[in-house]
Amino acid sequence: MVRETRLDADVELLWEDFHARVNMPSEQLRQWLLTRGSGERAFGPGPDLDLPEPGRQILAVLRKRKVDLTSGDVEVMREAVRRIDDLTAAPPPRGGADDDWRHRLLDLGHDPLTVG
Repeated sequence: MVRETRLDADVELLWEDFHARVNMPSEQLRQWLLTRGSGERAFGPGPDLDLPEPGRQILAVLRKRKVDLTSGDVEVMREAVRRIDDLTAAPPPRGGADDDWRHRLLDLGHDPLTVG
């Protein structure tokens, strides 16, 4: 028998908002974070390869089913939506050509060059 788990309406809406803003597939985000993490500081000995935060947390949420979310995951989603909204609300004059701005968004799983 399958048990149906209902989520709070706010969490349902947040899930939709999160997935609308985090527009990179999990594997693409993982590859980006590995690229970012391979800089001067390189990788640590831990199993998560010391991927940059909050990208690692966002990646973990992307890999979960909605019914498996924890309160920590909900907070990660809220923060990601807030930060992406803040960055996209005031894009730099060069937009996606501004590497620093684009990289900050990519670290959050949002590619501003993705159409749709």
